[in-house]
Amino acid sequence: MLVRVHDLAVSRGGRRAIEGVGFTLSAGEALILRGPNGIGKTTLLRTVAGLQPPTQGRIEADPDAIAYAAHADGLKGALSVAENLRFWRAVFGGPPVEPALAAMNLIALAERPAAMLSAGQKRRLGLARLLVTGRPVWVLDEPTVSLDAGSVALFAGAVRAHLAAQGAALIATHIDLGLPEARVLDLGAHKAAATAPARAPASFDEVFG
Repeated sequence: MLVRVHDLAVSRGGRRAIEGVGFTLSAGEALILRGPNGIGKTTLLRTVAGLQPPTQGRIEADPDAIAYAAHADGLKGALSVAENLRFWRAVFGGPPVEPALAAMNLIALAERPAAMLSAGQKRRLGLARLLVTGRPVWVLDEPTVSLDAGSVALFAGAVRAHLAAQGAALIATHIDLGLPEARVLDLGAHKAAATAPARAPASFDEVFG
């Protein structure tokens, strides 16, 4: 078991967003998070990735096994596509960059500065970082933003290859990635009960009237 989540509650802005969340993630498995905007998908992913503490419950996972990809692509504009991947490979000690370039159709762009890429190309490069981390658990927040249909298919293929190599993926997305084997967790069922804001201090007349 790569990830085990027990009775998890997470908060955003001082209020509980979701609660009572539990799931496991084993090698070769993908779990898709669903739910309306604002339900707490990003907060949950950040918590699983170790970027913020849970409000309640616990997460059993090796932090060094997790690679997290959020909305920001994490690129250095002055470096080329290949140099960006070599930088991240050096940070994580992962595999060579050439397979990552091929998987995300970036070979022809390898020497182009990241600052000169389109939004979709930057996104593909940001996702290619996952392939050079060597980490088995991918935690992904809306990974297909800015991608066209062809690039979504490339990404889905990379995820399938990762799962076939006994990796795992936890993905928040609103679109169909073509992963029929993936389980789905609807966070709408875990929305926290509304909590009233803190009551304003009583006025002088209210206290002494």
